[in-house]
Amino acid sequence: MNAIVVYESVFGNTHAIAEAVAEGLGGVPVLSVREAVERAADLDLLVVGGPTHAHGLATDRSRHAAVDHAQEGAHVEPDATDEPGLRSWLGELRSTTARPAAAFDTRADGVPLVTGSAARGIARRLRHHGFDVLATESFVVTGTEGPLKPGELERARAWGEQLADSMPAATEIPAPPA
Repeated sequence: MNAIVVYESVFGNTHAIAEAVAEGLGGVPVLSVREAVERAADLDLLVVGGPTHAHGLATDRSRHAAVDHAQEGAHVEPDATDEPGLRSWLGELRSTTARPAAAFDTRADGVPLVTGSAARGIARRLRHHGFDVLATESFVVTGTEGPLKPGELERARAWGEQLADSMPAATEIPAPPA
């Protein structure tokens, strides 16, 4: 399957989820939003994820604030405050014709009405650019910096497998002749 998983991560939790989703999809490439600037075209599936900040997608300001307020010794992704962020990357996506996509986020435990969900904003922006959003999912962190709630990586792998299984047969790569 010609697919990629694109993510934005501050403390590594969303990055870990992206890797697990990619495993579930059969080992597709995982790219930070900064690496994916020109990679969203001509895909069978685009999966996009980011952390939930202030009830939605992270902003340049919220990423900097998260890093500035991180506890001493917290893991911070090397490019956590670099641009483009996911919000601006999604804003610059080229329109497409109904290509399949999926969105995920990491967020605090609780109902989305209280915690917010970046996945909803990601999905809305993908639809705006003509993508057919097949699914959205949230994965839970136990605190602002994490760690992930136990079992979330396994759940992310399973979600990736479900996405792969939901793809139309036309996007499957035929086996080479024996």
